[in-house]
Amino acid sequence: DYYCSVRMSSLQSRHKLTWEGFMNFTSLRKAVVGAAIGALALTATAGSASAGLDTKEFKVVGTWSFLDHWKEREGPFWNEKLSKLSGGKLTANAKSQTELGLSGFEIMRLMKLGVFDAAHVVTGYIASDSPTIEGADLAGVIQDLASYRKANEAYRSILEREFETKYGAKLLMIYAWPSQQLFCNLGDKSIKNVTFDDLKGKKIRTYSKTLGDFVEGVGGAAVTIAFAEVVPALQKGVADCGLTGTLPAYNAKWWQVVTHNVRIRLGYASSVLAMNLKVWNGLNAETKAFFKKNIGELEEQMWASTQANDDDGMACNANGPCPRGPVGGMTVIEPSAADKAKLKDVVENFVLKRWAKRCGTQKCVDEWNATIGKVSGMKASL
Repeated sequence: DYYCSVRMSSLQSRHKLTWEGFMNFTSLRKAVVGAAIGALALTATAGSASAGLDTKEFKVVGTWSFLDHWKEREGPFWNEKLSKLSGGKLTANAKSQTELGLSGFEIMRLMKLGVFDAAHVVTGYIASDSPTIEGADLAGVIQDLASYRKANEAYRSILEREFETKYGAKLLMIYAWPSQQLFCNLGDKSIKNVTFDDLKGKKIRTYSKTLGDFVEGVGGAAVTIAFAEVVPALQKGVADCGLTGTLPAYNAKWWQVVTHNVRIRLGYASSVLAMNLKVWNGLNAETKAFFKKNIGELEEQMWASTQANDDDGMACNANGPCPRGPVGGMTVIEPSAADKAKLKDVVENFVLKRWAKRCGTQKCVDEWNATIGKVSGMKASL
């Protein structure tokens, strides 16, 4: 204020100051003062946010480098936002599983061994280690994202316990991917009448036992193939169809090697962020609270993006409009009433029965029925 007053007096003594000029100068003065106050406030906020935090760099593995969750949320959070939010006290060396040459199936075992401090992982990729974790995303049980999120929230405490006992890990976040649908190479895009009966004998790519149960339930042959290897598998005839999320299928250019998208929703690729429990327990209370707050906000962003990505994926794989690039031109097959009835039958008599057998205990089944089963209206039984 003193500086501005001196400058005003100097200007007035040397120039005839117009009203417009005075107002412009006053606006500039307010802007400069406001910016200074804002900078001080940001500095104070950053200082307040970092007060009491540990100083640590985390080794983190994320999902696939060419998919949106990594590019827009996982990677930026760990490699950029974490440092900014913590005033530089918390940093990360985060890489996607693609960069590290990992398939996804081995990630939690590596984290348990201390190779990583934290990891983003699709639960279907580790389901073979734990039928309880597998229960988070059983094929065909839920057909809409809102119900799916509600079901996963109901199951959260069970997943928390399982990750701790099975992997020595602290569960920090649950999120999802666009709906898992069928993408098939039927040789001719002009074919419009495709039903579940046409899947009999087809070799269909899966990445989990529960998806394999669905495939076998409709008479197909399940083939487990890592995501990065699917396109060449479809090109070479190793697989006739594949199961994956709608936008991931587009981003990975499945539309170059398949002809049809069968829009039955077989799950949302339930995923989690977990931290090695020894690492988590070594953090002080302020750092734990910091992570809970900021990862909670990241989790909300994940869920919000999933619906938009699902819509984009379906439009881009078909005939648009596509805000992400060229349209895929796939022929879209909406399931008929008969196929929906067939799906329900397959879920009840293949998916749930086989999972309950793998789960093996009444407690496991009862916990699922009281949570996801209650939300979905489905019931598993031994």
